[in-house]
Amino acid sequence: MASHRKARPTATRIAGLRTSPALGLTTAALTSVALLSQTANAAPAQPGKPSLEEVQKRVDDLFHQAEVATEKYNASKERTATQRQRVNGLLDDVAKRAEKLNEARNELGSFAAAQYRTGGISGTATLLLAKDPQQYFAQDHLMSQLTERQKKAVDDYQTAQLATAKKRTEAAKILESLTTSQNELRTSKQDVQQKLAEARRLLSTLTAEEKARLAAIEKKKQEVARQKAAELARRQAAEEAAAAKKRQQEQAAKSSDAQTSSGTGADTSAGSSTSTGTGTSAGSSTGYAAKAAKVIDFARAQMGKPYVWGASGPDSYDCSGLTQAAWKSAGISLPRTTWDQVGVGTTVPVSEAQPGDLVFFYDDISHVGIYIGDGMMIHAPHSGANVREESIYYMPIHSVVRPA
Repeated sequence: MASHRKARPTATRIAGLRTSPALGLTTAALTSVALLSQTANAAPAQPGKPSLEEVQKRVDDLFHQAEVATEKYNASKERTATQRQRVNGLLDDVAKRAEKLNEARNELGSFAAAQYRTGGISGTATLLLAKDPQQYFAQDHLMSQLTERQKKAVDDYQTAQLATAKKRTEAAKILESLTTSQNELRTSKQDVQQKLAEARRLLSTLTAEEKARLAAIEKKKQEVARQKAAELARRQAAEEAAAAKKRQQEQAAKSSDAQTSSGTGADTSAGSSTSTGTGTSAGSSTGYAAKAAKVIDFARAQMGKPYVWGASGPDSYDCSGLTQAAWKSAGISLPRTTWDQVGVGTTVPVSEAQPGDLVFFYDDISHVGIYIGDGMMIHAPHSGANVREESIYYMPIHSVVRPA
């Protein structure tokens, strides 16, 4: 006989807890809260989708790779321009030499025609047939001079021919190098575009919430870098205060010694000499500070302008284009790429960085900024960003260079 009792609902077990249908709503709510809490704390990725941290790292790597490719592009572009100018000069030189070569060839042709016309008659026969022997000897002297002239013309022609052939060979080699540089330029350009396109694609896959969280991660990174910059600023201020105090003590000691030995002319002369040396050092420091002030004023005026790879102003810049243009405003010419700029000037410790110095980043020296003091710099960061102030600790520092 069948039972008329209703079947008891099967209990549900979640996270080790036995629950009943009457508690279903509460359980679902608790489960949702737990999942949201996990998402907020651990930010797990969806199956097959990279985590937010992985996306950020990949985008940063792509921007870095794009900067490396940009510096390669800048180097190839500069090399191509130089080679093209040299090729044009060589081709002009070859054209002028060819014209002179044709003139020399025509002169040799006239000599050959003259020799052909008179070549079948010997000197003795010419003397016997001459109506006036004196006239013959005069003509013979002229022919002797003409032979020497012919010899010189032949020598000049051969020299010009060899020189022209050498210049043609040189021009051909530089044309070949130019073609290689143009191919490198094209490859670097494509590489930059591909890296930036991939970075944009990755960022476009993020939801609004993920973009907000990514912005928060970026803000935290910048804050940590600013804290390190502030610490550097405190150390530099303390060192400067200690140095100033030491200078005051030394100056006071010198003044005391000068008063003690005021009657000695030699001591007075020595004191004067010491003072002159100090003035020279201060003058040198002041000269650099004046140039650095112009550099920083220029850099500040560019803030807000977009980063564009391969650009050197006036409406947009890449990192080395900005530093080159800024120092040019102070009368100092820098090379175009970070790899060349790092070799111009004196390398100094980070702790001794002064406003105007160039700060280079990464082991491959692919980025550069202008130090403005207090651990901060002005730089053109990367594609999609504008020229701005930033802590020098935002990226791994390679070196600090004082250009002038």
